[in-house]
Amino acid sequence: MINDCYPFENIPLPYDYDSLEPHIDSLTMHLHHDKHLQTYIDRLNQALKEHPRLQPLSLEQLIRSAAHQPRHIGVPISQNAGGVYNHRMYFETLTPDSPTQPNTLLANAIDRSFGSFSEFQKQWKEAALGVFGSGYGWLVADRCGRLRIIKTANQDTPLTLGLSPVINIDVWEHAYYLKHYNKRADYIDDWFQVADWTKAGERYASALKRQR
Repeated sequence: MINDCYPFENIPLPYDYDSLEPHIDSLTMHLHHDKHLQTYIDRLNQALKEHPRLQPLSLEQLIRSAAHQPRHIGVPISQNAGGVYNHRMYFETLTPDSPTQPNTLLANAIDRSFGSFSEFQKQWKEAALGVFGSGYGWLVADRCGRLRIIKTANQDTPLTLGLSPVINIDVWEHAYYLKHYNKRADYIDDWFQVADWTKAGERYASALKRQR
């Protein structure tokens, strides 16, 4: 069962730390999941500790409601809930065993929005390379089910924009620097080798169902 309300816990990876090698190395996975994500979880729990009225909210509800809270509460909740949400999705949509291309539903949607999967890959890489500093690249579905590629800074999420995330790539340096150094482009190429298009297809199908 997914831990989706206070107190938040660090969910184990759905694969071994070394199972994404040689594309993403074991040490990076240990540090990224066990240290970086854990820090966001600890800080989110600390931010919620003195606010019992917010504790029953899910992660997505916390993100969407943070802007309506007093700044001294909303900012740390937004930053850290975003950090937990973004990282959980990133780790969830990596796999050593996924097909190299999406299933029919998502593949057709990608073709409609970008012309072809190869054109999508090109635009995705450009967007991920274009994230200034730290942040994420996202494939999202809008309220009409159309796919878009967007970028977010730091731990911002597409949820506050009314968009449904399908898959993301973490381009903070801690996601790739131990193996790829400053070569973000090489990391993006390797990410394509372990992106879980099965899970992404499931997320897209769920987004379409919510719109009906």
